Amino acid sequence: MPLDPLATIADLTARGVTVEPAETTAVNTYLSVASAHVRAAARSPISQTTGTVELEGRGGRLLLPGQPVTAVSAVAVDGVAVSDYKLRSGALTRPCGFPVGSEVDVTYTHGLPEVPADIVDLVCRMAGQALVKFRESPETALADKPKIQERIGDYSVTYGYSVTYSDMELPRYLRDSLAARFGGGAALVVSR
Repeated sequence: MPLDPLATIADLTARGVTVEPAETTAVNTYLSVASAHVRAAARSPISQTTGTVELEGRGGRLLLPGQPVTAVSAVAVDGVAVSDYKLRSGALTRPCGFPVGSEVDVTYTHGLPEVPADIVDLVCRMAGQALVKFRESPETALADKPKIQERIGDYSVTYGYSVTYSDMELPRYLRDSLAARFGGGAALVVSR
C-alpha cells in the first residue's frame, strides 16, 4: 500500500505557493515523487506505518529498519511464529538469538507519528521547483533539458544534457544526512 506524501498542497499554500485547480493533479504527483525520493534517501518511510519486513538472521540482535520502532506485533523465524522476542532500542533480541541464515519476518509499526517540519519543507521545495518548470512550459515540462545559460543580446540559450538530471534529485550530502538521521535501513549487530 503506497504511503501518503510527506507534504500536501496545504503545506505548499502555507509556504506562499498558490496552486491553481488545473495544476492540482500535477502538484500531487510532484509531492508523491518528491516524498518517494526523500524516503529512498532516508531508507525509511519517515511517516508512521505498519508493515512486514523480511530480514536475514545472523545470531545476536536484529536492528529493524525505519526507526523509530514503536511496536512489534509478530515475528516468525523460517515461517514459525515465535514469541520469546523483546524489542529494545529499535532492535529485536531473543534468548537464543536469530539463527544464522534464517529468514526472519517481522510485522511492526515504525516511523514518526508526525512528519518533521524540515522534511515537509524539503518536499515542498522539491515539488515547488517542479511546479515552476511546469508553469514555464506545461506542454514539454518533462521533456525539457535544464537551461544552464541564457544571453539576451543576440539571443543565445545553452541547455544541460546530463542524463541524471531531475528536479527531484537530492545532492549526496542531503542523502547521507537523511540516511544517518532515519536509521539508514536494516542492519544487524552480532553479539559475541
